[in-house]
Amino acid sequence: MATIGDVARVAGVSRSTASYALSGKRSLSEEVRLRVAAAVEELGYTPNAGARALATSQTKTLGLLAQFLDDEFAPAMMQYFLGVSNTARGLGYDVLLVNEPDGPASLRRVLTSRMVDGVVLLNVAEHDTRLPVLRSAQQPGALVGLPADCSGVDVFDLDFHETGRHMVAHLHELGHRDLLLVNQPEHVLERGGAYVWRLQSAAEEEAAQRGVTLAAAFAPSTQPDVGRALHALLDAHPQVTGLLLNNEAAASALPSVLAERGLTSPDDVSVVGRYSREFARTFSLPFSAVESAPDQLGQLAVRQLVRRIEGTAAATPHVVHLIPPSLTDRGSTAAPRLPADRPRADRPHARRPPAGAHAP
Repeated sequence: MATIGDVARVAGVSRSTASYALSGKRSLSEEVRLRVAAAVEELGYTPNAGARALATSQTKTLGLLAQFLDDEFAPAMMQYFLGVSNTARGLGYDVLLVNEPDGPASLRRVLTSRMVDGVVLLNVAEHDTRLPVLRSAQQPGALVGLPADCSGVDVFDLDFHETGRHMVAHLHELGHRDLLLVNQPEHVLERGGAYVWRLQSAAEEEAAQRGVTLAAAFAPSTQPDVGRALHALLDAHPQVTGLLLNNEAAASALPSVLAERGLTSPDDVSVVGRYSREFARTFSLPFSAVESAPDQLGQLAVRQLVRRIEGTAAATPHVVHLIPPSLTDRGSTAAPRLPADRPRADRPHARRPPAGAHAP
C-alpha cells in the first residue's frame, strides 16, 4: 500500500510538501500540485483516515443515525439513506451508518470518540431523546424530520401540514365530498412520528372549512395485512370517492386491491398519495402523489452540515427548512361519478375481503 513518502518520492518533492499539496494547508505552485496529483493517481494512494484526523481534527466522515423499524416500509426509508450517502460522497465525505435500538447511547459513542465530523438524524420523533445529546456535542448535526423543539440543530422536512391541506383541496376542487385518509400504523404516531398527525390534522381542518367529510384510519405497513385492511376500509366506507394515502405500503398494495374489487382509478375512486417519484417508478404506481423528496431532503441536510463542519456556516443561525408540497399528476384523480353510476360492493365483480379482515 502506497504511503505519503512514496507519493513524495514519485513527485520529486519533500514529504511535507506532498502533505501540504494534499491538505491544501499551504499555497504551492500549480506545477507542484499537479506533480503530487499525478503521483497519487499513479500509486493509487489513499490518505489514512486516522492520520488525517490527527493532522486536521477531521475524519471526513458523517454519522447517519437511523433505525430499521418494523412499523416502517423499508423501501421508502432506503431512499433517505441514499439521499444522504450520495450527497456526502459527492462532497468528499464517507458515511458511517449507525442503526441501534438505543439511539442516545449510540449517538453519544460516535460523538465522544470523534468518529465523525457531524451527524444526520433520521426517524426524528416529536420529542426525540437523541437531541439533548446532539445539542451538547462539539460536532454539528442536521435532522431530516421536524421535532417539537428545533433549537441548536438544522432541520429539513416536507411541510406535512400544507401537504394535508393540499391533498384535500385538490380533490374538493374536482367535486369530491367524501374522502378517506389512510395513515401509517398507529404505533408510528405513538412513538412520536408527528408527521402523521400533522398531515391528518391539517387535512381535517381543510375538509371542515370546505364542507368535506373526511374519515381517517391507520393501516399496517406489511403485506398481506395492509391489503386486508384496505379491503375492510373500502367496505366500511362505501360512499367514499377519494382516497388520501399517507402510507407507502398502502400505496403499493392499492393497485391489486382495486383490481380484486373490480374498481379502477379515477373512474371509481380518485387517489392521491404521498411518496417520491422514484418510489412510484419502483412499484409502478399509477397514482398522483405529493413528492416526499427524500433525495432533496438528504442533500439539503448534508450540504448544510458540511458547511458547518468546514466553517462556512459555523456562526449562522440554525435553519428550519420545510419543502412545500408539489403534486405529480399521474391521472388518478377526476370528478366523482354520480351515485347511480358507482359500482356496488355486492356486484359479482367486487371481491369480498378474506374472513377476519378488519379496519385498524
